Parts: sequence; C-alpha cells; structure tokens
Amino acid sequence: MSFIHRFHRSFAAGLVLALAALHAFAQTAAPAAPAAAASAPLAATAAAAPASASVASTLDGRIQEVKGDVIRLNRDLLVLEEELLFPANTQVALFVSMDVGKLFSLDSVQIKLDDKIVTNYLYTPLEVQALHRGGVQRVYLGNLRAGTHELVAFFTGKGPHERDYKRGATVKFDKGTDPKYIELQIKDSSGKLQPEFDIKIWQ
Repeated sequence: MSFIHRFHRSFAAGLVLALAALHAFAQTAAPAAPAAAASAPLAATAAAAPASASVASTLDGRIQEVKGDVIRLNRDLLVLEEELLFPANTQVALFVSMDVGKLFSLDSVQIKLDDKIVTNYLYTPLEVQALHRGGVQRVYLGNLRAGTHELVAFFTGKGPHERDYKRGATVKFDKGTDPKYIELQIKDSSGKLQPEFDIKIWQ
C-alpha cells in the first residue's frame, strides 16, 4: 500500500471520528435545553427553544463543512496519487465513446497493449445509456515506456438484427515524454448499415 493511500485512509478515519463526535454532541446538546427548562417559568421555556434551535443549526453547519472538507481532501489525494503512480512521461489513458449506437449494443471491451491484455470491461445497461447520451469513459490508465507500441481493442455486443457481434480495431502509435490519450470510438455507418470501430490518437 502506497504512502499516499495510507495517509489518505488514516486522515479520512480521523475526519470520520470528528464527524461522529460532532454528531453525538449535537444529539446530546439539543435535549439539554428542554430538560433544564422544565423547572423554569413558561417565559424561560419559550426563550430556550430558539436558543436550542440555534445551537443545533450551528452544529449542523459545522458537520456539513467537515463533510465538504472530506470530499475535497479525497479528490485532491486521488489526483495526487494518480500523478505519482502515472507520471506524465509514461502515462497512457484509453477512453471509450459512442456516436448514435443504434446499430450496435455494447456488452464488453477487451484491450491489449503490445499483445498483453490490460483490461476486460463488462458494461451495465446504465453505462451504455450514458455512452449513448454522449458520455466518455476512461477505461484504462497505465504506464508505457517511450517508443512504438501496438493497441488492439475487441468490441463485443449485439449487432444488426440482434445478432452476436464481435469486431476488433488496431493501431500502432509512438509514445514520447508527454501523456498519450487514445479514444476508442463506436459509430454507426448508415450507408453500410453496420457499426464502425475506430481508434483516435489525441496526443
């Protein structure tokens, strides 16, 4: 386990404990005012109610602030860990997109880099719907040394007339010292009435 990951877990655990302590205090602080007010005159009871509500509101605000801090810290740590594990000079990222997608229903994608399988991804119906709406999925993030490499992608699903459909696309590319971004595109070819699979090198 990396240092960043261990730090992330320990810090997040501390913030969770702090949230629990604030919540417990809020639970005990709110009933305290009515209990003390039970023996006081009616006017004092009426005055205590707004004060109790104010205390509870302040504590809720603090809890929400801490929750926001946890979310921001988690995001920053994930970005930092990604930069450490996948530095720019070796980083390669692969994305999947779909244009229309009426002639092909995607089930899974298998990707090979230099004849080595780096990912097998099985899609849920919700993920396929997101791709149909224009979403772009990062399906792989890894490291490659500088030089020439070969990428092969296999797409499996249902083609025209609900037939089982499996097609592949391949490309050779050069990896330099900058990050490399590659998009696997699924398109409909209205002229051929067949889906098309293309690989676009962005950088």
